[in-house]
Amino acid sequence: MKLTWNPEEEPDPVRVGPMGWLRVALRGLLLFVILLVGVLLTGLLRLIEVPFFGLHRPWTPWITQAVCQLAFQVMRLKRTVIGTPMSGRGAVVSNHASWLDIFTLNAHKRIYFVSKAEVAKWPGIGLLARITGTVFIARDPKQAKAQTQLFEDRLKAGHRLLFFPEGTSTDGIRVLQFKTTLFQAFLGENLRDVMQIQPVTLVYEAPKGQDERFYGWWGDMDFGSHLLKTLAAPRHGAVTLVYHSPVKVTDFPDRKALAAHLENVVRSGMPPERQIAE
Repeated sequence: MKLTWNPEEEPDPVRVGPMGWLRVALRGLLLFVILLVGVLLTGLLRLIEVPFFGLHRPWTPWITQAVCQLAFQVMRLKRTVIGTPMSGRGAVVSNHASWLDIFTLNAHKRIYFVSKAEVAKWPGIGLLARITGTVFIARDPKQAKAQTQLFEDRLKAGHRLLFFPEGTSTDGIRVLQFKTTLFQAFLGENLRDVMQIQPVTLVYEAPKGQDERFYGWWGDMDFGSHLLKTLAAPRHGAVTLVYHSPVKVTDFPDRKALAAHLENVVRSGMPPERQIAE
């Protein structure tokens, strides 16, 4: 199974000058301290949350949100929000351009990501994902029932689960076709009548003079080089979050119709020149 997306054009090579390395050092140090403090505080509070509150997390999501907001301050990446995040329980779906999406989406609303099981084993990122309550799923049909139960338990606990139906990150200037598999879990008899799903569009604007795909992370691009490029940038662009109206699962006959509708809504939030059907 192909897990990454590759366009015909390759990204520009990463080049960092002397001042760029200085920015990498300063921003990198600040981000490291912010993440470290966040992880330590979250770990300590989880020692209380787990035995007393179970799946409920009354405090630690606020730490995650604060860490992500501080990260934006360090990187000087402008963030604009259009629309209103849903207040009730349910799921959120979004297009996926980069690892930056995690900071972008967490900075504005308390959510829990749904991710492929392999991410839990990634150095550094895996730890951050586990401690912030990420739901890990395996691409194994035999585990479908157990995963549906896991979704149900988390949703009943008031968690808003976010996943990327494209199944891969992109160059940020298009929305790929949504995969329908995960939507089936929300059509079960215990969830269908209460489930809402809110589509969200992430629109990245590159720094002035840079490739419009500047924030995209795809194909064989390694995390280290992309992080280096992001930290070294003398100035940053912007990202806009477009929160569309939630939809009721019961309004759709099956997962394919639901996925197709949400895909079209997410794509509609892109600028006209980026509304490319893949």
